[in-house]
Amino acid sequence: MMKVSVVGATGYTGEELVDVVASHPEVELTSLSALVEKEADFSELYPRFKNKVSLVCKNLDIKEVNSKSDLVFLALPHTVSMKIAPEFLKAGKKVIDLSADYRLPADEYEQWYGTAHTDMENIARAVYGLPELNRGKIKKADFIANPGCYPTSVILGLLPIIKQVAGAELDVIVDSKSGATGAGRKASIPLSFGEVDENLKCYKANAHQHIPEMEHVLTQAADEQVKINFTPHLLPIRRGILSTIYMSAKDLPGVEEVQDMFVEHYKDEPFVRVRKLGEFPQIQDVVNTSFCDIGITSSRGLLVIVTVIDNLLKGASGQAVQNMNIMCGFDEKTGLV
Repeated sequence: MMKVSVVGATGYTGEELVDVVASHPEVELTSLSALVEKEADFSELYPRFKNKVSLVCKNLDIKEVNSKSDLVFLALPHTVSMKIAPEFLKAGKKVIDLSADYRLPADEYEQWYGTAHTDMENIARAVYGLPELNRGKIKKADFIANPGCYPTSVILGLLPIIKQVAGAELDVIVDSKSGATGAGRKASIPLSFGEVDENLKCYKANAHQHIPEMEHVLTQAADEQVKINFTPHLLPIRRGILSTIYMSAKDLPGVEEVQDMFVEHYKDEPFVRVRKLGEFPQIQDVVNTSFCDIGITSSRGLLVIVTVIDNLLKGASGQAVQNMNIMCGFDEKTGLV
């Protein structure tokens, strides 16, 4: 039985990780830590875990976590993981980081996150943990940079076609809408109930920190420079992301051909479901699951691709467990729905 720890267990993604890992038949949850005012049983912090998780959530003690772990999940804020991950890697632990700290080259990271990277040694070591793209590399890895939620929804919506159209006067516009948990569990007036309820707002238009991640991964996949025009919006719901991708390119394939490309590309993927041509998924189809559902159509010379995911599962914790399963030789679907 593999021993697993969650560092950052009190955030939304950390809580979700605890829930999934606690029910996983191949692993034992052995340590929970976070920045807490007072150490307490996790079920006291989150009563839904009563009689399910009986571990005390403590402030982080790296030596103690190392002594109790084979694999460590880091569900920490951006810029924090790079200070902690090296300590677990030096101790020979498998590490899956859910922050953005190891998803980008150091220069792009500094540009978009406003701070110099402090762990240059391990940036190249981290494997980008999108199973539908890097499954072979994930199998051999001991350090995973788990993808962001918006990038997961956008990259999965473009992977089957991006190599064919990149560089051919390609224009990609993405309109994404996310539930409030995507911003993390923190006190913030713009995220308070009175500001979010019965409201819909745009933020960080073409300036979101996930843009370079999308462009970096898609450029590598296409072997051509890919640029994304990306505008996110905040929905008055807890969880879920819907991304609508508008694409135009020179000699764009017909929509039936594109549909066939997507069906073929994802036919063996356990957590990607391609809808019938012209049929669109909705957020409630995937909430509380690790699925990404995709619908395709065309209109006025534009290819339109709609994707939906649960931002806390396929967009974060579920994908992290999927990566753990691949890394450790478990059935990829184990513990996930």
